[in-house]
Amino acid sequence: MHAARPADGRHLRVVRPGALTTVQDAGRPGWAHLGVGRAGALDAPAARLANRLLGNPPDAAVLETTLTGCAVRPDRTVTAVVGGAGCRVTVDGRPVAWGAPVRVPAGAVLDAGPARTGLRSYLAFAGGLVPDPVLGSRSADLLSGLGPAPLSEGDELPLGEPASGGPPPSAGPVPWPGAPAELVLPVHPGPRHDWFTEAALRTLLTALYQVSPHSNRIGLRTEGPPLERSRNEELPSEGLVLGAIQVPPDGRPVIFLNDHPTTGGYPVVGVVPERALAAAAQAVPGTRLRFVRA
Repeated sequence: MHAARPADGRHLRVVRPGALTTVQDAGRPGWAHLGVGRAGALDAPAARLANRLLGNPPDAAVLETTLTGCAVRPDRTVTAVVGGAGCRVTVDGRPVAWGAPVRVPAGAVLDAGPARTGLRSYLAFAGGLVPDPVLGSRSADLLSGLGPAPLSEGDELPLGEPASGGPPPSAGPVPWPGAPAELVLPVHPGPRHDWFTEAALRTLLTALYQVSPHSNRIGLRTEGPPLERSRNEELPSEGLVLGAIQVPPDGRPVIFLNDHPTTGGYPVVGVVPERALAAAAQAVPGTRLRFVRA
């Protein structure tokens, strides 16, 4: 991916892409009827806060890293914020503030290190990132392939113009949410909860699960007791929403996140409200997980 640069050539070059770094904004809601999911930052509050500290619009595009962080080099001096998952932040090897605006000189390397707490860090830049939008969003969707591809070394990303006047004045330290020691997710009954036994529904709301290392931007997979179905016939594909808890044949719940498919053929036992999903974005593998009645 070598996105077109703005007229003045402001851009970032990727020095270290990390395990998975993507461009994300507020996503592209409203296209599910065409089979296109929302995408967008998994920890939306963290992305919005990083943008607010820079005077950017709340939906400006940022970088979302996964576990190992990333490093970029701007061709012009830029102000940046690294937030979300806690990590060591350096500019040309010198430690700088995490969770607050920092000045990155032209040609210097901004490095967001591996996550120390949480899973996903967000790198925001004054003016935002401005690769070409697709269906109104600059977000990468890993399932559909829409939007910019995950970053690779040497990729260049165009930068927008900073807001006039620069970042807003600081009012002191900002309270960033921490990573959950235990993830507690409220659940509304799903459209196919009656496809499960009463014992399975009790298990869902009382058992201790763990976040599986096989989780990704499509879904948070769980490890724990399987849910027994009361009906075993085939289910025609039907619509899926963000936060849907689908139960595949192994019986272990999967919570659909931003890159989820828009239809599916396994029964949905419940739905987690969108407001509760930001914590799921920062839950590392092995995190204890409980479902509670919403």
